[in-house]
Amino acid sequence: MIIDAHQHFWHFEPAEFAWIDDEMAVLRRDYLPDELWSENAKAGVDAVVTVQARQSLVETEWLLELASKHPAIGAVVGWVPLASPDVQGHLERFSQNPALKAVRHVVQDEPDEHFLRDDRFNAGIDLLRQFGLTYDILIYDRQLPLAIEFVDGHTHQPFVLDHLAKPQVATNLLAPWRAKLCELARRENVMCKVSGLATQTGSNDWGLEDLRPYLDTVLEAFGPRRLMFGSDWPVCLLATTYARWYESIVHWAEPLTSGERSWLFGGAAINAYHIPPTHSGDST
Repeated sequence: MIIDAHQHFWHFEPAEFAWIDDEMAVLRRDYLPDELWSENAKAGVDAVVTVQARQSLVETEWLLELASKHPAIGAVVGWVPLASPDVQGHLERFSQNPALKAVRHVVQDEPDEHFLRDDRFNAGIDLLRQFGLTYDILIYDRQLPLAIEFVDGHTHQPFVLDHLAKPQVATNLLAPWRAKLCELARRENVMCKVSGLATQTGSNDWGLEDLRPYLDTVLEAFGPRRLMFGSDWPVCLLATTYARWYESIVHWAEPLTSGERSWLFGGAAINAYHIPPTHSGDST
């Protein structure tokens, strides 16, 4: 089973998606399941992990509703207010829905650069294991040192790093991202999504060789059993098509064994998000 471990759906409303500015015109419309299922079918993708795009309980409810209607949504990574005194109640309510497998907070956009040290936020993270939930880490490369410190404070919590922590591909910068990523990867409770790199180039004018140093680094750091393919659709459309991104990762992964490729394109996501191995549907 091939799984896309990172994609989004939304009904576009400018006030609700302030991060989508005029330079991202291609994203300023609705992106809904039927359009993605068409892309999945062309690529042979069987199931997806749907990830929050707004820090909204309403959106989490909507994504879970979509999952109830579309069997190809194998997992939902929603949002809950982890720093809120009411977080326990929210987790109790949402965890009753089996589609919720993880939560995410948009740490990269927090004005406080030390947000990962926030006591209330960390108390919320401490509750996730009680509900069997993974946590997706969304940060920029400069935040990797704090992310290492953060993960060390939750040694038994499963984590997934989104988009390789967004290295500075546009300027071909590997240091200090490479060293910090490798250090984070030493924590066995952290997995990583192979996603978002095309967008980090800042244009459509990229080739696999531009991305290879970053892809090879993350493979060396995490190994294929802790890496998972993700499209980041529709955000990826800023720099690539779904098919081009998928084919690029397939080509990069050709030297791997068939077993290693099965982890990259499905097995790691199944482990991270507890997706039943036979879970597929609309996209096939």
